Amino acid sequence: MCRRFRTRPPLPLESVLDIPVTEPNPEPWSIKRVLAWATDDFKRRGNKSARLDAELLLCEALGLDRIKLIVEAERPLAEEELARYRDLIKRRRASEPIAYILGRREFFALPMRVDRRVLIPRPDTEILVETALDGTRERHLYGRMLDLCTGSGCVAIAFAKERPTWRVTAVDLSTDAATVARENVRRAGVVHNVAVLEGDLFAALPKDNVEFELITANPPYIPSGDIAGLDADVRDFEPRLALDGGADGMDITRRLVAESMRHLSPGGLLALEGGFDQAPAVEALLKTHGFSQITRSKDLAGVERVVSGRRPDEPA
Repeated sequence: MCRRFRTRPPLPLESVLDIPVTEPNPEPWSIKRVLAWATDDFKRRGNKSARLDAELLLCEALGLDRIKLIVEAERPLAEEELARYRDLIKRRRASEPIAYILGRREFFALPMRVDRRVLIPRPDTEILVETALDGTRERHLYGRMLDLCTGSGCVAIAFAKERPTWRVTAVDLSTDAATVARENVRRAGVVHNVAVLEGDLFAALPKDNVEFELITANPPYIPSGDIAGLDADVRDFEPRLALDGGADGMDITRRLVAESMRHLSPGGLLALEGGFDQAPAVEALLKTHGFSQITRSKDLAGVERVVSGRRPDEPA
């Protein structure tokens, strides 16, 4: 009888996920084994980052880092650990983004608090920060930055950490997004030089005619007609306000370019993130509105992701 029990095929993890975890299990589910099952399950559902997602969710369920998953690979999981992992897997199966499940996303080597109130920071947007830093090297000791459509505050905060003597103002139309951004400002320890305002682009600014040496923005730039075709984890979870850029994706970008010049100091830099094919159109806008020294910066995939230009210096 004992031999038959040991050679009986183990219950599939599907059963462990979909019925109470107290179901008899002839072979305990080790970290290694449960990871292999979850990875295969995600792959079968079309998940392009199946192994990574399986590992991150298990780390969250167990309170471990990914190194510990390797070190403790043979450790069996307790019923309550399997139950926590089951709940996280079900959320990911429903296409909820990993960043929202975990409640955080790293950006520019900084942990950012994120949830459904804000767009998830992408690695591509780090190019916007790099462009801003590179374009302000000659004024690294002091300046004023304005980050519009700030969302989680990731761009403003990353810049502020690198330029701690600058004054940074972050603006978002969404009260919910501004709340998340303020939390991230506190968590990052940049309260002394970052202020978060709510409002519609430049209308949120005090009426004191302050000029900025740097304006950045990652505006919504996806054409309205393309929203329905986005991956479910973007389309169904991330805020549409942060995605939808109007008929051609350029509605907010046009407003930004048209209004930026009068808010920049002479020689000030405007840097904008855009869609994968929008760089030529953004460059044309900058030229039309009198910007000079226009550059197009590529992301890691070779896409011209950020377009920047300067307000010309005042005549001598």
